[in-house]
Amino acid sequence: MNLNQYCEQILLGGSLEDKLLSIGDINFTNESPFLVPKLPGRSDNLKFSTKQVRFPRGNFHEREKLALALHSFANHELLAIEMMACALLLYPHNTDELKRFKLGVIKSLKDEQKHFKLYVDRLNELGYDFGDFPLNDFFWNQMEKLKTPSQYLAVMSLTFEAANLDFAHFYSHLFKELGDLKTAKILDIVLEDEISHVALGANYLGKWRGQSSLWDYYNESLPYPMSPARSKGKLFVEHVRQQANLDQDFINKVKHYDDQFSITKRKEWKK
Repeated sequence: MNLNQYCEQILLGGSLEDKLLSIGDINFTNESPFLVPKLPGRSDNLKFSTKQVRFPRGNFHEREKLALALHSFANHELLAIEMMACALLLYPHNTDELKRFKLGVIKSLKDEQKHFKLYVDRLNELGYDFGDFPLNDFFWNQMEKLKTPSQYLAVMSLTFEAANLDFAHFYSHLFKELGDLKTAKILDIVLEDEISHVALGANYLGKWRGQSSLWDYYNESLPYPMSPARSKGKLFVEHVRQQANLDQDFINKVKHYDDQFSITKRKEWKK
């Protein structure tokens, strides 16, 4: 299969086997127009739900609460897999730089497949399957707005994945304190990989920003109504952003950005 065939199976296939398909040798075939589908392919047990399930605020020593958390983490990984496959189909690769950009996205996609499997394996150990709880579509709903690679990187790398730097760091420490070293180890793996994913966005937006600062170009590339507030968790972790090669001016502006976003305003989570 060429790259487009791999990505179409990952994006449009309905089973988890499709989503976890390993991309083989990279063959950049001729580009062809691609329209973002309304929904990614999903079998019945994996379809998006309108039911709202709150992420547990604590009591992670309870099996169901831990399962809900792992299910939410895995859902985000699956959505990232589908969005990355869509990006590889959507954007051109008519220059060497764009091909290198896509190779970076492919590496990130493979990491997300690894993360998804780790979360689901842990979920299975608790006696649950992926799909046992409702699945939300928030991440996917942004995909149709991402018309350019810059917009994609602003949302995926420097917003969603940047926020996961904070969340993975926070929950890794929380689960270590609870003595759940299996879950903590998964989050440590995710955190390490997410640093490289954020670095991918910092690298290419830094190249494409022209005379603008990275901060200004990032904001220009964010589709309305997305804001930088969504790029951080409740507890801001500066040193991991430095490891992701974000410049200090950008880090400071994200750190102090405030539009009263509820996720960064919520009360302390209880253990």
